[in-house]
Amino acid sequence: MWADTEPWRLAAARRESADTVTLGLEPPAPFVFDPGQFNMLYAAGIGEVPISISGDPGQRTRILHTIRDVGAVTHALCATPPGTEIGVRGPYGSHWPLHTAEGGDLIIVAGGIGLPPLRPAIYQALRHRDRYQRLVLLYGARTPRDLLFTGELARWRGRFDLTVEVTVDVGDRDWRGNVGVVPDLIGRVTFEPGTATAFMVGPEIMMRFTVRALLERGVPEDRVFLSMERNMQCAAALCGHCQLGPFLLCRDGPVLSYRQLARWISLREI
Repeated sequence: MWADTEPWRLAAARRESADTVTLGLEPPAPFVFDPGQFNMLYAAGIGEVPISISGDPGQRTRILHTIRDVGAVTHALCATPPGTEIGVRGPYGSHWPLHTAEGGDLIIVAGGIGLPPLRPAIYQALRHRDRYQRLVLLYGARTPRDLLFTGELARWRGRFDLTVEVTVDVGDRDWRGNVGVVPDLIGRVTFEPGTATAFMVGPEIMMRFTVRALLERGVPEDRVFLSMERNMQCAAALCGHCQLGPFLLCRDGPVLSYRQLARWISLREI
């Protein structure tokens, strides 16, 4: 465990889907972070993993992390009972450049577990709603059961100042929404491409096709930002697991513009 790891108390755990849990952690002192940053969470005796902060930046005494149970460390974290201490260090990484979107339209695009890293940016944009023109959220998951924050999505859809489009790859008999892939949603919404800014997290294939759809609509590539949370491990730019071309994503990212990433994101085995 790193020397700067602090014990945070797990105050509450909320199951979002069959394999995803949100942990509400209480830091020893008020904690400040920017939307898009991540923390390293340590499960005692097992290891640590980078997890994006998924809560409201205005809430500094309970910090949310939404975790998919996909390995030994994440399984241990998802199974941790409230009242237990979890090791935390951070925050790390670059943040969503919300100032870049001011005065124009903001398009937020998420696929699957990509919604939690974007949720702090949504909170921040809604808090300062007058700084933006149109505010659009496009979100997709594999099935209706895989959708996260469904209650919050319903409340957001009820707002007049936020456009929300949700899709699933495969519906069921109770699903009445869109069926299809996330890039198809770009054509369903109205925005001014010349001044629009897009934030995006999801599987890389989804992001590649969504970027293509945005560029075809006329959004400048330096106003499209992606979070490349791939293979991050140490958060100190030492291990090299998160290298993408010239970037070490835990240090230079994870949020980077498409202009910076264009040469590298479509290459295999990089």
